Amino acid sequence: MDKLLEVKDLRISAYNDDAVEIPIVKGVNFDIYKGQVVALIGESGSGKTTISLASLAYTKPGLEIVGGEILLKGEDVLKASPLRQRELRGASVAYLAQSAAATFNPAITIGEQVTESAVLHGVLTQEQATKRAEALYHALELPNPDRIGYRYPHQVSGGQLQRLMAAMALCGKPDLMVLDEPTTALDVTTQIEVLKAFKKVIREEDAAAIYVTHDLAVVAQIADHIVVLYGGEVMEQGTADQIINHPTHAYTRRLMDAVRPTPEAGQGSDVGEEHFREIPAVTVNRMTAGYGRKPNGEPAVTVLRDINVNVKNGHVVGVIGESGCGKSTLARVMAGLLPPSKGELKLDGNGLNGDMSDRSLEELQKIQFVFQMADTALNPKQEIGEIIGRPLEFYHGLTGKEKHQKVVEILEMVELTPEFVSRYPMELSGGQKQRINLARSLAANPEVMLCDEVTSALDSIVGANVIKLLTALRDKTGVSFVFISHDLSTVSSFADEIVVLYAGRVVEQGPTDEVLTPPFHPYTRLLISSVPEMRLGWLEETMNKREMAVGISKGVEITAVGCPFFNRCPVAIAGTCDTKTAPARELNDGHQISCHLTIDQLEQSEAHAAAQVAKMQNEPTSPSAA
Repeated sequence: MDKLLEVKDLRISAYNDDAVEIPIVKGVNFDIYKGQVVALIGESGSGKTTISLASLAYTKPGLEIVGGEILLKGEDVLKASPLRQRELRGASVAYLAQSAAATFNPAITIGEQVTESAVLHGVLTQEQATKRAEALYHALELPNPDRIGYRYPHQVSGGQLQRLMAAMALCGKPDLMVLDEPTTALDVTTQIEVLKAFKKVIREEDAAAIYVTHDLAVVAQIADHIVVLYGGEVMEQGTADQIINHPTHAYTRRLMDAVRPTPEAGQGSDVGEEHFREIPAVTVNRMTAGYGRKPNGEPAVTVLRDINVNVKNGHVVGVIGESGCGKSTLARVMAGLLPPSKGELKLDGNGLNGDMSDRSLEELQKIQFVFQMADTALNPKQEIGEIIGRPLEFYHGLTGKEKHQKVVEILEMVELTPEFVSRYPMELSGGQKQRINLARSLAANPEVMLCDEVTSALDSIVGANVIKLLTALRDKTGVSFVFISHDLSTVSSFADEIVVLYAGRVVEQGPTDEVLTPPFHPYTRLLISSVPEMRLGWLEETMNKREMAVGISKGVEITAVGCPFFNRCPVAIAGTCDTKTAPARELNDGHQISCHLTIDQLEQSEAHAAAQVAKMQNEPTSPSAA
């Protein structure tokens, strides 16, 4: 294979206020060959993104490349003129950011944005670029490939937008793509779809890629070569098989140990009885909610229908489902940010007003929201001490030294040092910002914390530490958590009860061990089957499963009639599932499945699915799948 990129002794530094050099990247070396995907893995702050951006001869403000070489097809991009570096960016090296939503301009059509770089750099004419884009839409398995370019970013799903970002990067036929956490914020089913598309296009285009991620299970599916980073240094590197199956460095093994196992019964921690109460902390009863209002008072767009959820004191309720299923909307209703159109809310057994503006200060203090995106949740112009200190002053009246001391205590609770008090959010890594986001809610000393995807952007080690922290807080204080996530592995290890939402309806709920023990609702089975395993070949094997073939390629559609999962269900009953609301079938210990199939039929379906998996695991992967 031809060597495409050589990184030799790369060194990148920052300088403090006293002009003292602080090494960030310390003599990194690795090579990339044509047609190869090289993954950079490591926890937050290990230098993954900094190194990958250096391949574009770029550093973030405050950083400086102080040594080394980066040879792209033999040319040192670090020594190239600014004009030459500009020519290379987008034409020879393309960058895919973590957030597709932030990458696309909402006011310009998708087609214009996908073709812009190729036309701007003179690689293709507009006509050629448009044809190239349509070919990529087909290759990436996007719906209506001949028309999707005329849409605007808000008119496609998150997974589709992520693949369109790949089309944007590939349109100019770059030699190298830099993919920076491209699937981190996606739900498990969308992640599989995007990974499959990326892998297919990289192979067909004979492109090379740097894949930045903290998700080792994802790395196992897409990488040919893996570079393990810690503190800006290479700890270990080698083939995917070598690093995944035979790691030699202690840090690599530590990363492996932090990976959550695939979800199954028995992984969660036991709940103590010291905080037990007969009355739930929060009750949601027959609640319907949505956005906008019709003249009759009904929501213009109904997102949640007839929801019943109890959050016991000192318990963790995990809410899972794909994007668009209503998980965050449920949390917004509990927090009072979105008043329900029907149903009732209760806090400690007492009626709770649906509008937060009508709630008392004590009620506001007892239910706290931890938002998903720390970048947008934290005020960039406030120091960390001010951000955490605000709820201490607002709810508890603390000021001066007393407030400062409490801020420091809370920082220590989330494993950050007192020095963070005077820092700004922009000076923190993604994982550190998420811990500050959590600390601000903890400062209110709440009874219920609504955690919306709080670990989705964290590396495996930091994410595991956050879960340990939340578990310790629950055991110590009796605080309850509504833990919203698309990561079923994390939910299964942390939650006491699981609520499975699909298209605004509860399709299954109950104690974690019961929900993760067959029989499952067909949608729950799809979610469990979609959790990546840390083994080579898992992606190809999984895409051949029956539930994947039927359900993975279609998105969530909210319907008013019948079971909304009908169009994706491998065992759907035509004429019944699409016309009638599914009955709630009771199993053990409060375990409920809403499905037209009987429990015996669900068990037979599970047995068939298990036999199919066993058969595939005993057969070699087919060439077409590979």
